[in-house]
Amino acid sequence: MPRNHVGANIDRSEFYGVLQRMVDALFQDLQDLEGEDATVRRLDVVLAAETYDLPDELTRLVGLLPPGDYTRLRLCDQLNSAITGHAWGQVYGTVS
Repeated sequence: MPRNHVGANIDRSEFYGVLQRMVDALFQDLQDLEGEDATVRRLDVVLAAETYDLPDELTRLVGLLPPGDYTRLRLCDQLNSAITGHAWGQVYGTVS
């Protein structure tokens, strides 16, 4: 696993940042058209996770999202809460 910083004690996963790329892709075109009110459905997020071939831990995390529509802020809050709860922030990264 690649190191995140010289002298750091945390190994980053090869999947570090993949959730950020997934969130960016989900909202890229939508925010251009709809602005900050753009939403995606839970199913859209689950399908995107499958497309990005996430590791099992992150796939399960995405699968635990409650049904509904998500603005970017709400989706990031949900994902970051779960990431933080599992102490995976330094391994997989958080999203914004």
